[in-house]
Amino acid sequence: MFSTLGLFQSVPCPNGSECQRPGCLFSHTKDLPQQLLIVPAVGTKAPGHRSASTGPQVSNPSHSISPVVPAKRPFELSASASSSARNDAAREPPRQRLKATTGASRPVAPGKTVHSNIGVPVLRANAAQSQVAVPVRQAMLKSLYDHFVVLYEEIQPSNPTLASEHALRQEEEIYKKSTKHTYRNAVITSIAALKKRPTPSSISHPSVGTEEEIAARIESQKQLNQLQLTRAALQQLIMSKETMEQWGYILEVPAGEGGSKPHANGQVKRCERCGQSFAVKGDPGKRECCYHWGRPYTKKINGEKLRTYLCCSKSTDEDGCSWGSHVFYESDAGDLHTRHAFSPSRPPQSLDVSVFDTALDVVALDCEMIYTTGGMRVARISVVDGTGTEIFDELVRMDDGIDVIDYNTRFSGITQEKHENASLTLSSARRSLDAFINSQTIIIGHALENDLKTLRMIHYQCIDTAILFPHRAGKPYRRSLRDLAKEHLGISIQTGDGSSGHSSVEDSIATLDLVKWYVLNKARSPATRG
Repeated sequence: MFSTLGLFQSVPCPNGSECQRPGCLFSHTKDLPQQLLIVPAVGTKAPGHRSASTGPQVSNPSHSISPVVPAKRPFELSASASSSARNDAAREPPRQRLKATTGASRPVAPGKTVHSNIGVPVLRANAAQSQVAVPVRQAMLKSLYDHFVVLYEEIQPSNPTLASEHALRQEEEIYKKSTKHTYRNAVITSIAALKKRPTPSSISHPSVGTEEEIAARIESQKQLNQLQLTRAALQQLIMSKETMEQWGYILEVPAGEGGSKPHANGQVKRCERCGQSFAVKGDPGKRECCYHWGRPYTKKINGEKLRTYLCCSKSTDEDGCSWGSHVFYESDAGDLHTRHAFSPSRPPQSLDVSVFDTALDVVALDCEMIYTTGGMRVARISVVDGTGTEIFDELVRMDDGIDVIDYNTRFSGITQEKHENASLTLSSARRSLDAFINSQTIIIGHALENDLKTLRMIHYQCIDTAILFPHRAGKPYRRSLRDLAKEHLGISIQTGDGSSGHSSVEDSIATLDLVKWYVLNKARSPATRG
């Protein structure tokens, strides 16, 4: 018989005076209070809990801990305690409550990834659902990122998240088409291919992108190159005169003497940039106009709509972020006609077989404009044929008496040094265009009415990609050529840093390829393939 440790000497015997057990473990002392089992709330220690270093403890009557129930009885919370517990549960995050009550957790997709804006991307994947160990995938992702950083060395400063984004997409492409046995070798092969790529000098370089993106671009460009646009294939895309009129095209030569007032020197105009009135002069101050060069757009911040500028993210109520000269823009047909006369594109030459008309069936055209004392005038004209081959690219000098106010280099790409080499006037440039454009030539462009206005050309056979690919908000909103090229062609254009500007040759090729894409994917009657 073992000796007792006296652990229950403070607990009254449940049989009291009727106890017949010799050497009873419980206390038979009179007037000993009856002990109750204290059921603590979740996360608290029972007052009578015995730790490893202390003996039995008696609950402190001063503590009001709820609920108190007899030993070995299933406890039921009082109404107030139940309400308190429900309130506590309501304050818990939904997922924690689900896990606490059911033990279930929401599954995570194996390919789910997140990354910071700059630096090594971090892969987030459910280890149980990933066929390749997540630490292995993360290590391979870092290797891909390191090699993308080396590849994008020249363009990384202006595109700090590019290497991270492409590393994530490249790893995902490899994971989807690999098994756990081939994954590592597939990554090594991909890295070897990255090392062989030429270093891109711009975001639009063919080396920029993941393997699948580059392959898709090559295949798409191959299809576009093989497509031969014909007049019959494009006939249904030519805008009606009603549509052209709605979008601001000038369809008739305005009345009055053309070119009677080539400049507006001394006249008071409203600045297109800052909205102030100013007197036009040939030698304006370079810091007289404070303006925003980016367009305003609407964004939501904390549920509130805010109009801000693309150039600096300032609100439309704040002062401008750039300094320059006051400039003006004219859109009225009569005003434009007085600066330089409008004229229609030439008619086709005689059908006599001895006379050959050199005009083409299809061309794509784009112009770059600058601000002058005669309003906005054309400074560069670029034209490509239906295959995308450049056939005309010339700078245009201003007419006599016209002074340049601002070269608008950020967008035009024209600088004073470049423009000094211009030899053609607008009239001589129009005569040069007659060599391959007549009234039946289909001209493709983006916001083409602006190009035709600055060329002072009346033309009816037009396809405008800004109208062919409408904005979801409808007229008068239009999508930019840059966005359309990125979405449908997978290429990046107009990526200058503000000193190089746009390329009218690049833009004209992009508009041509957008029409080809539309014929391949949207138009009902297919074009003839070469």
